[in-house]
Amino acid sequence: MPAEEIFISIAAYRDPQLAATYADCIRKALHPERLRFGICRQRDAEEGAFPDAADARVRLLEVNWRESHGPCWARAQIMQMWRGEPWYLQIDSHSRFAPGWDDTLIEMLRLCPSTQAILSSYPAPFTPGHEANLTSGPLRIAMIGFTGDGLPQLRPEWMTPPTDGRPIPARFLAAGFIFAPGSFVTEVPYDPELYFMGEETTLTVRAYSQGYDLYHPPAAVVWHDYTRTGAIRHWDDHRTETPDMIPWHEHDRRSRKKALQLLHGEAVTSCGLGEARSLRQYEDFAGVSFRQRMIQNFTLRGDPPPNLRAAPTWRQAMVRWITKIELSRSGLPAQALQDPEYWTVSIRDAQGTLIHQEEFPAEQLLPLQQAGDSLALVCEFFSETEPVNWLLCPRSRSQGWLAQISGQFKESDIAQLIADEPDESGTETMPQEQLA
Repeated sequence: MPAEEIFISIAAYRDPQLAATYADCIRKALHPERLRFGICRQRDAEEGAFPDAADARVRLLEVNWRESHGPCWARAQIMQMWRGEPWYLQIDSHSRFAPGWDDTLIEMLRLCPSTQAILSSYPAPFTPGHEANLTSGPLRIAMIGFTGDGLPQLRPEWMTPPTDGRPIPARFLAAGFIFAPGSFVTEVPYDPELYFMGEETTLTVRAYSQGYDLYHPPAAVVWHDYTRTGAIRHWDDHRTETPDMIPWHEHDRRSRKKALQLLHGEAVTSCGLGEARSLRQYEDFAGVSFRQRMIQNFTLRGDPPPNLRAAPTWRQAMVRWITKIELSRSGLPAQALQDPEYWTVSIRDAQGTLIHQEEFPAEQLLPLQQAGDSLALVCEFFSETEPVNWLLCPRSRSQGWLAQISGQFKESDIAQLIADEPDESGTETMPQEQLA
């Protein structure tokens, strides 16, 4: 087997861009003869055949979309097609590539100061039909907060390319672009029981616990179509239960439960943590505490990990805040309460650091629809620094994003509590109302 053979994982759900992604990947590679593709094509029976199915480089699994269990399940099927190739690349089926991407990624990985390095980030965006303008990037993965049930919320952020051209340390993996040694397939196999939310964080922690070190590439190598106008997604098709189909929300419920178990250090039935490093070691490296929903300001700013100035007792230094945002019904934009999809609240400190972000779904806004003119939103979170101002971004189902509202907290709007101490096992405990 050639030393530089690359196994490329592509999970495609009814995606008309799959063929274009495959063709661009082949066309832009310096050594297309070294590429091996594992493709899980989830499609309708009336959709045409994959045009390159007969290519000897392609290992194709065709699945009726009704039998699909989601993206993680599809990626797990693809990993079973791996045949010992020394490199593993995972992308989405709506991607484009830089010229010479194959040699570039191998060289980037070899520049990492680790024998077990992984390159990953959210790919820079592109729009189909404008592939010639693939010049943007690179991006890093930032953590901005937690969902209502406690899963980390991640987002892409532009970063300044490093002057030395070397990859920079990263906290998280992005499922749409992973380049790793082939050993990743056997040591961090994809969990088919996960669905979508929690996929990237659990994969990150599992890889770190197996001894892998994470890096962002210093330049964009892969691009991704984020708009996907008119695309059909798994949750569009799998809305209701039938004898041969589980609804997406049931997949999502089970997935979230398992992801939280792993991130809280609890035992899981399969695809658990490795033994090279502990969950606590990852949390100290990344500057987070999943169970207590804590994030260091160093992490929120997106500074490269680890925080070398953080004391071992950084968790005890965190402050638990309760804030109240007072609103006037008459001051809200039209449609904010008539047909809300969700509201997003962002809270910053005196230095402008985003210290908390929270989404209020429509069901949580129902009491406000029944209230008088004076309304209030309450947020509860941990932060090293004091909350100073807030920004409210309401989203309407019919009109999308509405006009933003901002303000500063008054002294009476803020309450400060003492963070709970870790228990004797070193695992933090969270008040039950925070877990509800």
